[in-house]
Amino acid sequence: MQPIRVPVTRFTTTDVVAAKENMNIDELQRLMERHSIRHLPVVRDGVAVGIISDRDVRLIAGMSVAEKFQMTAGDLMTPDPVAVKASATLDEAVELMAEKKVGSVLVNDEDGRLMGIFTATDALKALVDIIRNGGKLPA
Repeated sequence: MQPIRVPVTRFTTTDVVAAKENMNIDELQRLMERHSIRHLPVVRDGVAVGIISDRDVRLIAGMSVAEKFQMTAGDLMTPDPVAVKASATLDEAVELMAEKKVGSVLVNDEDGRLMGIFTATDALKALVDIIRNGGKLPA
């Protein structure tokens, strides 16, 4: 059987909702709830400098209002998020996610600017498409 070479960009979410480093915790939580997302890249000048997960936001939910008010996305984010270039294949992205034990990878253009996010949900959608089409991608 011939290996399936699929660009990760085929299943990448390109309409990315992103945060700025100076956003407070309440803003981050509202943004994630409004868009029903679990991964929020933190962007500076078009480049992702960090990522915040819904788990990160939940962990600080028990903090006092004063403590939460002082925290920003820059304080909460995981710096240097796991990322792939747009030229990466689907299997490379999924393998990296499994290796790093993360639920998403950011997809950057050749200049390192954020162009999308590929999540475990996107990977499952890709798998379903491939299975339903007998191991081939639909046109």
